[in-house]
Amino acid sequence: MTLNRRRFIRHLVATTLGAAWPVLGASPVRFGVTAVMLDDRVGFLNDWAAWLGARLGRPVVFVQRARYREILDLLLGGQLDLAWICGYPYVQHQDALELIAVPSFQGQPLYRAYVIAAAEGGVQSFEELAGRLFAWADPDSNSGYLYPRSHLAGLGRDPDHFFRRTFFTWGHPRSVVAVAEGLADGAAVDGYVWETLARRDPALTGQTQIILRSPLFGFPPIVAARDLPAADRTRLREILIGQAGDAAGRALLAELNLDGFVTAEPALFTDIAAMARQLGRSG
Repeated sequence: MTLNRRRFIRHLVATTLGAAWPVLGASPVRFGVTAVMLDDRVGFLNDWAAWLGARLGRPVVFVQRARYREILDLLLGGQLDLAWICGYPYVQHQDALELIAVPSFQGQPLYRAYVIAAAEGGVQSFEELAGRLFAWADPDSNSGYLYPRSHLAGLGRDPDHFFRRTFFTWGHPRSVVAVAEGLADGAAVDGYVWETLARRDPALTGQTQIILRSPLFGFPPIVAARDLPAADRTRLREILIGQAGDAAGRALLAELNLDGFVTAEPALFTDIAAMARQLGRSG
């Protein structure tokens, strides 16, 4: 984000904050995110927290961790109120979590997984990555781990022995960088993240090519633990779904490369649950 655009967004947010929190001393809402979804976006998260808190009437604090598992453990352990996670951990812990909202990307609450390779490396298909060095994003990521393993299993290939060696980058942008800089021959990444990077840093993504696109899956959701009071869950859902109707909210969404947030049913993630069962990873 350019400095001028950041100042513009902060001005829009500031004009809507009011003089003080409506409920002084209210406990903050703790919102978990990972580097898998938001990497090095501290300034943006501060702006989004201010916007959310002004509408909620309570401070909002973003809690960042490197891995989905760390965020999930905090959420299930009562140390977070809500979190932006992947559809894969959601289907694994669906009984303990409630959907709050799902981002809308390019007009629908769906996204694809991409398998990428170097633009000039000569690899043109996923199968050509056999015996090469491959980067996963996170073991609890659908696009960055579950889907490509399911795809290989569907081809009759053993995901644990297909590549010469694999490693985790703990972030989709980092996986793109790993391929672009020759640290990996290929990687599995979130298509939304790759497309967003292509807008912000086309020189980076231009060093990679997409060699496999997955079917559409439910977009990584925002969820809450079921012990969060119903009134809080309802209000948070209303605020997120209404974000696209507010000027400052739209500016923040534009920085996320999202249209907005929508409601969704658990059935949106049926395909991810089926892949988890296929690989014996449903719980």
